[in-house]
Amino acid sequence: MDLTRGPGRLVAAVPTADGVALATADEGWTVRTDDPASTLAALDGELRPRWVWWSARSALAPLLAARPGLRLTRCWDLAAVHRLLQGGSADDPARVWAACHGLDVGGLPADGQLDLLGGQAEETDGPLRADGHLAADWAGGAWAADLERARLWARLALDAQGRQEERVRARRAGGDALTTAWSESAAALLAEELASTGLPVDVAEAERVVAEHVGPRPRDAASAAALRRQRDEAVLRHLPGHDDVDLRSPAQVRRLLAAAGLDVPDTRSWRLERLLGAHPVVPALLAWRESDRYATTYGYRWLDENVVAGRLRGRWSASDGGAGRMTAQAGLHSLPAALRTAVRAEPGHLLVRADLGQVEPRVLAAVSGDPALARAADSPDLYAPVAARLGVERSAAKVAVLAAMYGQTSGHAGRALEGMQRAYPAAMAYLEAAHAAGRRGDDVHTHGGRRVRMWSLPGGDAPAEASPAEHAAHRAAVAARGRFARNAVVQGAAAELFKAWAATVRLRLAATGAGEIVLCLHDELLLHVPAGRAAEAARHVQEALAETAARWCRGPQVRFVADVAVVERWSEAKS
Repeated sequence: MDLTRGPGRLVAAVPTADGVALATADEGWTVRTDDPASTLAALDGELRPRWVWWSARSALAPLLAARPGLRLTRCWDLAAVHRLLQGGSADDPARVWAACHGLDVGGLPADGQLDLLGGQAEETDGPLRADGHLAADWAGGAWAADLERARLWARLALDAQGRQEERVRARRAGGDALTTAWSESAAALLAEELASTGLPVDVAEAERVVAEHVGPRPRDAASAAALRRQRDEAVLRHLPGHDDVDLRSPAQVRRLLAAAGLDVPDTRSWRLERLLGAHPVVPALLAWRESDRYATTYGYRWLDENVVAGRLRGRWSASDGGAGRMTAQAGLHSLPAALRTAVRAEPGHLLVRADLGQVEPRVLAAVSGDPALARAADSPDLYAPVAARLGVERSAAKVAVLAAMYGQTSGHAGRALEGMQRAYPAAMAYLEAAHAAGRRGDDVHTHGGRRVRMWSLPGGDAPAEASPAEHAAHRAAVAARGRFARNAVVQGAAAELFKAWAATVRLRLAATGAGEIVLCLHDELLLHVPAGRAAEAARHVQEALAETAARWCRGPQVRFVADVAVVERWSEAKS
């Protein structure tokens, strides 16, 4: 096989149980082997291609299950780039192929689908139907039946990649859309590695924290029920005669609070926190919620199901269906603060924690090209120069910046926005344009070219004969859509910067053997590294951020900062 055109050549890869199928623009091959992971690892190390596949989940996850330490260098992930171009989270091969070829998604294949006359959908032995859509059986996995079919599937992937790249290059974006496609693909690669690697956990410490909140591990269902009643009684004893109240029902909790003389419209925690001194039942209820969260979500069953061989493992996604942030299951993205003490480096290793500081306002400075806000970002604390420019306290400046990005217009936030309009007109114009598009129901695009879809409102425009209440509800819905769009262009760009940074860190660590990424949490990276190389890994993190920012900023250069700490336990890092 001739793959000698140098690093980065596009090579489609389709691993199967019998081997691996490969395709380039010129030709295709099949390699029969019972170890496709080793075949791809050898080719990756020797030739450094850019692998093309339908999704990292379908191509890489089975290989990582067989060879957990597999690390391929770079890829073009059709599913990830489809999400970038089309928005949303649907990224199956049939939908990807249809979008690449401009086909109506209403004609997407489905196993056993019927045509409009009630007969079976057209059958075909090949991968494509007569109308250009993927055949239903191929979209459903029939390509895996033998290596020759897999080779055809690889060629289709290469065709789709070429069409996607044309669309990416044609997309008008504030940043480099092609670079974004590469980093989104790298994030998909990283997501599968994170799912395979897991987060190191001190199980004994995790059980201690759980026991502190919910009591000892129950012996059986009866003891679990007794512990649940005991937790409930800690609240209900403050209001005798209400033992039948179900604390997991908001409506019943409202009635319980009413019996204490507390009339509340809802039972949100922030609202109850304002009533802490009003009645003893309030702090008891808040404490109960914390313990019940552990019992139901982060308790012994959670540990038993998700911690394997000392690692917390869950499925990862490189982007959500909104602005494109990475997400994870098994509690990896919402771990209670008390459990961070259980995230501990394994013997001979340390954790390197890196947290981007004030990333969204710095991103706003970069994507809007506002020179005054870019100058403020030169300071380690962006809010200090903003406060000086606005002539307010730092706390008020922070409120002003957050209000600008989140569309808050009432109270102190509304007054703060007036100063922002005068001081940072380019940044505010950028946000207002997104806000107006969202209100109209128009999709918006991030700095890197991600399409963020707006949703239709029930009934469309409010009809003239609607009631005052219906008009008010419609106005509120329009305003909410505007606020979402306003924040999405900043949050989405921040997610793109973060993933580009994480991808750069990943490559540096892989090249030097200085550790691995074990957690991506919004603006925070957590690395697991050999103890003797922690300083080197911390340096890689800082250098990767500077490199990423220089490449990512198309207008005035904006300073991005990261707080980096080397610790044994995650809880030891400053939050």
